[in-house]
Amino acid sequence: MSDKERNNSVGPVLRAGEVAEAVLEALREDNPDKDFVIEDQVSYIRIETEGECVIRRETMSRAMGRPFAMAELEINLTSFSGRIETTDDQMRFYLQRTL
Repeated sequence: MSDKERNNSVGPVLRAGEVAEAVLEALREDNPDKDFVIEDQVSYIRIETEGECVIRRETMSRAMGRPFAMAELEINLTSFSGRIETTDDQMRFYLQRTL
């Protein structure tokens, strides 16, 4: 990722574990046109992409193999890059403007 792309990066930082692994799978499915930079720091995982990405509840449910509530993702979210918009059905990371 170039410095310019890094300045425009968005995405979650999650506690390592089952939810983080499902988020990786869901992000790839929900954002097929995006390339992600994944930094596995053992206790947490930082996931970044340029501009915008979405995680959908429906996709998380499939990845987890059970019903999933977005509140469960919020509990595992330790930080994030960019701005965040949450609903019962999705979490969106985005920038208002790019540098």
